[in-house]
Amino acid sequence: MPIFGTSILSFIPSWSPEGGKYAIEKTAEYGFDMLEICLPASMDFDAKTTKKQLDNKGILGRCTLNLPKYCHIPFYPEKAVAIIKAALDKVAEMDGDFLGGVLHSAIGTFTGKPLSDEEKVILHQVFSEVLDYAQKSNITIAPEPINRYESYVYTAADEVLNLIESLKKPNLGLHLDTFHMNIEEQSFYDPIIKAGNHLKHVHITESDRGMTGEGNVHWDDFFKALGEIKYEGPLVLENFSSEIKELVGPTSLWRPSKYNSEDLAKGSLVFMKQMVDKWY
Repeated sequence: MPIFGTSILSFIPSWSPEGGKYAIEKTAEYGFDMLEICLPASMDFDAKTTKKQLDNKGILGRCTLNLPKYCHIPFYPEKAVAIIKAALDKVAEMDGDFLGGVLHSAIGTFTGKPLSDEEKVILHQVFSEVLDYAQKSNITIAPEPINRYESYVYTAADEVLNLIESLKKPNLGLHLDTFHMNIEEQSFYDPIIKAGNHLKHVHITESDRGMTGEGNVHWDDFFKALGEIKYEGPLVLENFSSEIKELVGPTSLWRPSKYNSEDLAKGSLVFMKQMVDKWY
């Protein structure tokens, strides 16, 4: 069975010691098994204390990282290597085995052109180096493709799967997000089947970032595919409420949300469990 998780963004706009403690408490209170922690670019994150707080509440923790603008791989490969390695160190301090997120590019950074062959070479060099570094601590790295309005680097599952095939590193996987799939994929079923055991992490998000089951995502196709590949990794809720004011701009929540963050989290968890019961 999959692991039912949620993101810190269900509770707080970004990591802080106080906010993190609150998010951990709420994750446990609402009935989730796991909390995804989006690491701050500053790496101001006390991994050991956080691990103790997670253990005390009986929930798992997983880390992700979204590259900041000054670490966009095609422009700043050395800075990208440095921040990804720093993130991997934090994962190791938490006794973790995974780093996901937008690790291929900075969200919102564009050249006005498609990804070039020269940029692909740089990406391969960077990932090869950080994957070797991660392997020393038995950590899997799984880049998350995001939609064309947020990146030009990896926007669909096939592009990350091509990277996996090219590099042939055992600790490189795929992180998928249903919000981005709804824009970029022609099917919710086929990419899951094609990924197979390369799929390591999933963001569960409705097409409008709202309550799961009330938008345009083809959830039956998606969960049917997950059941067929026997996916047992995390299903991490990543929807947003305009109740958390600091997220309105970054997530383009220009209209007030129908639900507050608590109802959104609890209702979506019920929906995820129903879909797993149906298709597993």
